[in-house]
Amino acid sequence: MHRQAFRALVPLVRANARRAIPVRRAVCLARNHATVSSSNSEAASDLTKRAEATLKRFWKTVGVEKRDGGYAVTLDKRPLKTPGGKPLIIPPEKRLVAALVASEWENQETVLKPHALPMTSIVSRAIDAFQDEGTRSEVRAQLLKYLETDTIFYHADEPAVLVRLQEEHWKPILDWAREAFGVEIKVSDSIFVPSQPQETMKKFEEILSNFSSWEMAAMERATYTSKSFLIGLALLMRRLDVDQAAQAAHVEVNSQIERWGEVEDTHDVDYHDMRRQLGSAACLLANY
Repeated sequence: MHRQAFRALVPLVRANARRAIPVRRAVCLARNHATVSSSNSEAASDLTKRAEATLKRFWKTVGVEKRDGGYAVTLDKRPLKTPGGKPLIIPPEKRLVAALVASEWENQETVLKPHALPMTSIVSRAIDAFQDEGTRSEVRAQLLKYLETDTIFYHADEPAVLVRLQEEHWKPILDWAREAFGVEIKVSDSIFVPSQPQETMKKFEEILSNFSSWEMAAMERATYTSKSFLIGLALLMRRLDVDQAAQAAHVEVNSQIERWGEVEDTHDVDYHDMRRQLGSAACLLANY
């Protein structure tokens, strides 16, 4: 699964090159990904300000070094820090993650593209946010709200193409969740929200409570990207690979495409962006 997730990230820079980002938004995005640690020759704040002001690559070399019991990604020998100011140290068992973060910065060629740093941002999120129990609790509550109104709980009875795609992509996930966790999951064919049993909600809250900071970061991104708690969980539990998760999250859009055709540079761009985001969540869990 992780090899396929890696393939979802490979075309990132090339695919995003066509998509211009307003300067103000790009600067905000840059602040949410990583900064560079200070050195004897130049302060980190000066380097960061230069990147934000010019949106241009200011480093010549990207490296991965062993530091503090893990791996640090360096720009001109200066290790990256998270937006929260913590050292961006990747555990020793996550060499693939370190390589992917380094690759993202190496592939920032002339113009800085903060949206092309999905691995950097999710690693930073794991380090900054999910080592704090208060944040973990808040995010668990938000994720459980997604479960209460999960996309795959709502099944239409027409058109036929939508019914077929729901049966093909959603039913296996529901069957898996019921069997794997021993819970009752209700679905609806109306506009009304199906109320899930309290035991079901408690079971999934317990599962989230046992997640590591890396699993929480991956679950958060997978859920928010797919708009589905169960699709995100199935991806984390390796019940789905990245393509399967993206297809499940895209059921309603795919039904429209089959009926009326694809809107070029809209449907395809959105789908590949979804694959990249889900791919980053899957790759974050790789332990090699």
